[in-house]
Amino acid sequence: MQTDKTLANCRALITGASGGIGRATAAALAKKGARLALHGNSNSKKLDSLLAELPGGQHFALTADLAEPDECRRLISETVAGIGGIDLLVNNAGVFFDHAPSTTDSADWQQSWQQTLAVNLLAPAILCHAAAAIMAKNGGGKIINISSRGAFRGEPDAPAYGASKAGLNSMSQSLAQALAASNIMVYAIAPGFVETEMAFALLDGSDGDAIRAQSPLGRAAKPEEIAATIAFLAGPDTDYLTGTIIDINGASYLRN
Repeated sequence: MQTDKTLANCRALITGASGGIGRATAAALAKKGARLALHGNSNSKKLDSLLAELPGGQHFALTADLAEPDECRRLISETVAGIGGIDLLVNNAGVFFDHAPSTTDSADWQQSWQQTLAVNLLAPAILCHAAAAIMAKNGGGKIINISSRGAFRGEPDAPAYGASKAGLNSMSQSLAQALAASNIMVYAIAPGFVETEMAFALLDGSDGDAIRAQSPLGRAAKPEEIAATIAFLAGPDTDYLTGTIIDINGASYLRN
């Protein structure tokens, strides 16, 4: 069987690559021939095990605290140094904190907002800005931001999460318009529940059946399903989809 090398010349940075969607995305892109820089917050053992599993070689791992703007800029510069450039940025890393407004005190409320916006919105903004400057000099590139169904339906127990993802959607569409002239395409993907470590406690708990029943398919998404869409957007013939927000929620939430 012929090997798919449609991304053979693609140099990609994936944030939050050590598990879940990020790990599945790394496998999908590497299978298509991409050369990868794999970011993790701190767990180098998970990144090392991922590197050992990926085909193609020439991938490398690096850690950074995305809540720190200087770390975000360092991440881009080290990616360029490590794989020779950047053609694709996948902003996958994110955090989720419960902070229901009726039960959260003022200090925890503020901290939840600051941490969530720092990682889920400000970090992607800085990474997009730094990566786009390099892509523009090299003829173009692609940015894929991982949003959430929560941007549209609301997150009553984690409003900062919903707000951060709504902001990420808006930023993605603004950048799609601003960067098109530099041949840089920008997309967002908005999953519902996905079978990841972040969602495990909920899916495996007493609310798991009710969560799965939100979709007429009766299940949550698999990380590989999200990764397949990322790999599709990263490939050829998708430029005219720039500015698109793609829902992947198993018809659990349908927006007009």
